[in-house]
This record gives sequence, C-alpha cells and structure tokens, in this order.
Amino acid sequence: MSAKLLVKRLSGLYLGEEVSDATGVSSGISHKKSSASLRVEIDRVIGDAQADPKHHGGLDRVLHHFPREHYGQYRRWDMMAGFKDAPAMGENISTVGLDETQVNIGDVISIGDVELQVTQPRSPCFKLNIQFGHKEFALTMQTSGLCGWFYRVVKAGEITQDASVYLKERRTDISVRDAMTIYFATEFDAQSYDRLASCEGLAASWVNSLHRRLDKQKIENWQMRLIGPV
Repeated sequence: MSAKLLVKRLSGLYLGEEVSDATGVSSGISHKKSSASLRVEIDRVIGDAQADPKHHGGLDRVLHHFPREHYGQYRRWDMMAGFKDAPAMGENISTVGLDETQVNIGDVISIGDVELQVTQPRSPCFKLNIQFGHKEFALTMQTSGLCGWFYRVVKAGEITQDASVYLKERRTDISVRDAMTIYFATEFDAQSYDRLASCEGLAASWVNSLHRRLDKQKIENWQMRLIGPV
C-alpha cells in the first residue's frame, strides 16, 4: 500500500541536554528547546538527554510525539499553574491534527528520511505534577488518554521542520488510545491484557508488565508512579 499522509507539516521539533533537580527529582522536561532539525540515531537523538533512562529512553522510547492541541485541553481543565505550551511535556515532536485515536501500536511512520515505529503511549508519572503545578496532572493524563506516544527507530536519519508525517505500514488494530484504556483500566481483564501483550511492536517494558499481571492475577500499585515519594 502507498504511504498515507497523516500530517503535512510538523508543529515543532525539540531537544535538550540539560537536566535539573527539582524538589530532589532529576528531570530534563523543562529544558527542551526548539530545533530546526533532529539528528536521529537508532538509540538516541543527538543532543537530547534523558534524566532517568530506566523509565524514559531506551530503544523503545527514543522519541516522544505529543499532539500540541492537548495543551489547550489541559488548560481548559485548569490543570496547569500558568500558561504552558510545547515543549513543556518534554516532547521531541509536536503536531496538530493527529492524536492517539489515529495512531496504532506497531505503526511504521516516516518523518523526513527517518522511519519510526510506535511502541507505547506515554505512561504518566508524578514529574508531570511538578512540571505543571497540579497534584493530579499525571492521573488526569492516565484517565483521559491525552498522553502522546513513543517511537523506536527503524531507520536513522534527519527530521527537519518542514517534514511531513506518513503512515507507511499498519501492523495492528490497537490504537494508542486503546492501549491506554486497556493498560490503565481499574478492573483486571486477562483477555485484554493478553491481546495487548501480543500486539506487534509494543514496547518490551509494557509486554513484561502485562505478563507479570497475568502471572500474579492482579494489577500493580500505581501510587508511587502517579504521586511520587511522599
């Protein structure tokens, strides 16, 4: 099949190497800056740092894509202390007109001469509460599904500001929004977990987590991730 145009032009590209320590928590989320291009390697974006490579980064999370219009929704929900816009989520790629319902886990997407694969939704953590000055920001992202998504790199290269976003190949029928709904549902659902865990392209950390749930027959405690150390 021919590639399907998803977005004609990017809204923004961002990177940053600086990491700061806010209230005892290391994060690079506040230090992303606009860039005319991104040089993308298989395992990293040149000039972009991750403060916590265990939970952010790695081969399954090289780039973060976040829909810019979500900022407006979070502002309408009064979830931000002050005006915030891209790249306050720490994203690398910003677009308008493309959201979690239109992108599936496993999608192979080309942006410029780079080929990427969608691996997982963003799994929100308490650092977002600090970033936006609202104690329930991470929980709101988890329940709303307005989270953005991560890519692994299939083909390295350069993404420029004037690049278009194309869907080259669709490999599953589970959207990023579907994955959020399944993974973060409050009721245990073995059948849905098995379906998601079998989804081609899903990040290894999510596959492993779903298998642990199935083995233990219970959902893990999310309090530490959503609220942080108390």
